[in-house]
Amino acid sequence: MKHLTGPMLELADATPVFDESSLPPVPLSLRVMPGECAVIETRDMSRATMFADLCSGMVHLRNGSARFMDMNWNDLDDRHRNALRGRIGRITRRPVWTDLFGTHVGMMFKELHHTTVSVQDLTGETARLCTQFGLPGIPVETPRRLSSADLVRASCVRAFLGQPQLLLIEDPLEGSPVDISGAFFECLTEARDRGASVVWFVRDTTVWQPYRKAVSALWRLADDGLLTVRIR
Repeated sequence: MKHLTGPMLELADATPVFDESSLPPVPLSLRVMPGECAVIETRDMSRATMFADLCSGMVHLRNGSARFMDMNWNDLDDRHRNALRGRIGRITRRPVWTDLFGTHVGMMFKELHHTTVSVQDLTGETARLCTQFGLPGIPVETPRRLSSADLVRASCVRAFLGQPQLLLIEDPLEGSPVDISGAFFECLTEARDRGASVVWFVRDTTVWQPYRKAVSALWRLADDGLLTVRIR
């Protein structure tokens, strides 16, 4: 990755097309520097999903710009957009698992598609993360055969796999059937220590409190846009 002297992620008066995204059609501005963790509180996690799509260059804008790694999504062709998305790790509430393949394929597909890392190295990293999040090994069963707890674990492994430069995380802790907070906080810190940026969407304001001292900024996503909030 090239050395960044500016923001890892920057929205500059980015005004989404409401019909496509259901996001408020108001200018959204946000800057997240390398190594920072921004928490965004929202009551509507489906809105968080669309905001993460906007940060990933998947939402058309009426005005303004969205940039990742100093590149404007609108200036890129499909090939370069897809390659850049390979540097983003996501945990999303949107259904993403398919029973056409084993869970291990769904976990590793982004890295297999977007990078040239060897299968051996990728398998080793996957196994390490699976152990860290409490899985007994790399799950090869189809997702429908996994427990809800193991699916939460697998979603975290998929997000952190490949050392992404940006993490867009729809909170996996609230309502989780298993306590993964220790591994989750460890992986957040490891990622930030190597320069990754984090945008963490939460609905329950108490969820991020154990990590409060490490949070760089707090925002609220509401009907009137994105508002900065003093960290309590």
